[in-house]
Amino acid sequence: MGYEDSLPFFGMLMVILIQVGNMEVSQVAMSAGMNKYVLAVYSNALSTLILLPLSFICCRSQRPRPVTFSILCRIFLLALIGCSGQILEYAGIQYSSPTLGTAMLNLIPAFTFILAIIFRMEKLEWSSSSSQAKLLGTIVSITGASVVTFYKGPPIMMTPSSSQLLLSPQSSWILGGILLTADAFSYSAWYIVQASILKIYPAVLVILFHMFFYYTILSAVFTLIIVRDPDAWRLRLDIGLVSILYTGVVSSVLRGSLSTWCLSRTGPLFCSMFKPVAIIFAVVVDVFLGDVLCLGSVIGAAITVVGFYAVMWGKAKEEKMYIDSGVVSFGSSSKKIPLLQNTE
Repeated sequence: MGYEDSLPFFGMLMVILIQVGNMEVSQVAMSAGMNKYVLAVYSNALSTLILLPLSFICCRSQRPRPVTFSILCRIFLLALIGCSGQILEYAGIQYSSPTLGTAMLNLIPAFTFILAIIFRMEKLEWSSSSSQAKLLGTIVSITGASVVTFYKGPPIMMTPSSSQLLLSPQSSWILGGILLTADAFSYSAWYIVQASILKIYPAVLVILFHMFFYYTILSAVFTLIIVRDPDAWRLRLDIGLVSILYTGVVSSVLRGSLSTWCLSRTGPLFCSMFKPVAIIFAVVVDVFLGDVLCLGSVIGAAITVVGFYAVMWGKAKEEKMYIDSGVVSFGSSSKKIPLLQNTE
């Protein structure tokens, strides 16, 4: 593997590290008193300000066609789903842990497969081994998510500073798992809407700017209704400000650009295969920060990863079948390409 061929590999490792780092930093900030809804508003506003000049540069260089009202409505729907998922993610991490959050990310291909069947974007052929693998992988993934949510189990690895975390009620862990499962489902719906927009308007930076602009408005309206304490909006030189800067600049803009570049160089299957790596990173960071690693998290995450790879194997087999038959090639926009290829 040459130098240029290895760049996407290290690029995807950076994407996963940034994603796990965002969960960890957000949890520390919320534990220190940062309101999760205020965190979402400020980080979305910062991302919007950064993407504003970038979208102008994109328009000058690529000259995309004007954004129509129909496209704006689709982007607003995309933002509504994404903003809901963002709030669910913050709340879920606050009630559980980043390790559980990264484990639930592996549900996204399974949920996307279910939604694709519901909206008739994916055809389930019972005699096909690829369809059987995706269906079985979906069931296994959901089973693993249920284990990691409802069975916390005894601690496997802990530090003296993490002993108090065992006193947290099981109900909080279950609530966190349910919220993170809903977050994964919203991500799957978000990918479906995103795929429909990119087919008719492929200017990514312009879409991202409008999306984060709507993110800011929606999260601000929601937070103004929920958060009654004016002091919660006050910014201080602490971990809360670090979390806003990290989420707005690194996690939203840099991670999105880097993952898009890796996707264009290697394809969706390669990028998707890195998602389970996030669990390893999260476990290492959690233990380092003094969190408890429980048996239920390990068992449930392992089951979920098995289901994840079963879904991805079925998808890869299906894509190979299309390519071998000459129906499509990589990068084609044919409607016969399975929707799961857009899950990155």
